[in-house]
Amino acid sequence: MQQMEMLDSVNEQPRCGQKCRNTNQTERRFIQLLFLSFGVLCITQAILNVSLRLTLYSNKESTPPFCNTTHITDQNQKKKLGIDYDQKRLGDCNRLHERFNALTRDKNLLENRNTELNNRIMTLEEERDRLKMILRELSGSVTSQQCPTDWKNIRSRCYFLSSESKTWEESRRYCLSKGADLVVINTEQEQRDLYRLDGTSNLLFWIGLHDTGGTFKWVDGSALTKPFWQSGQPDRGGPNNREDCVEMYHSNPVLANWNDAPCGSKRHWLCEMDPFTS
Repeated sequence: MQQMEMLDSVNEQPRCGQKCRNTNQTERRFIQLLFLSFGVLCITQAILNVSLRLTLYSNKESTPPFCNTTHITDQNQKKKLGIDYDQKRLGDCNRLHERFNALTRDKNLLENRNTELNNRIMTLEEERDRLKMILRELSGSVTSQQCPTDWKNIRSRCYFLSSESKTWEESRRYCLSKGADLVVINTEQEQRDLYRLDGTSNLLFWIGLHDTGGTFKWVDGSALTKPFWQSGQPDRGGPNNREDCVEMYHSNPVLANWNDAPCGSKRHWLCEMDPFTS
């Protein structure tokens, strides 16, 4: 019995050896395949790493020119915007300057036109007064025009030069009491005629011009249009002495002999009135 068991054991050993060898070969092939796969995986990973590095390097090499171009483009756009803004501001300034020059020209034209109109008004007023004088002379040739005693008839107007002195108000009251008033001088011709009225005497006498509210006006309410002030006048007498009434001084030049003086001063006076007919 033992011999048979030993025989079976001997017979089983060869069978186990063959089977065990097959198992070991399978394991070795599996391990080889595993190592081969791992090697392929490592090689693939290495290839991928190299490719990735090459890609990153390629991008790194190609990116700066693109970024630099973009930066230059941005700078050029900003510079162009700045130039456009400066040109717009310069254009606005030029338009404003042109507008200012146009307004200045218009202002100068208006001032010149105003001066021309004022000169034209003065010329027309002188012509009016001249025509009035001619009319009076023509009227005097038709009817006999006379002036009161001691009054002088000059170009169909009656004038009285006093021999005594009064204040401006007193002088005017005297003229009004005679149906006259202090003289109103409208033309250069009348100024020349009255300059000779006192002969060679160097008289100071009141005329009908006085300051009312800062403006010199005649006693008939008309504005002063043809002044004959002496040099430096009117000065209104400075801060402590109001000079609101006007006198004529014979010794000064014929077209520059008016002076403003205190109305309370005493002077000779000159009355004027229309002649009466007989």
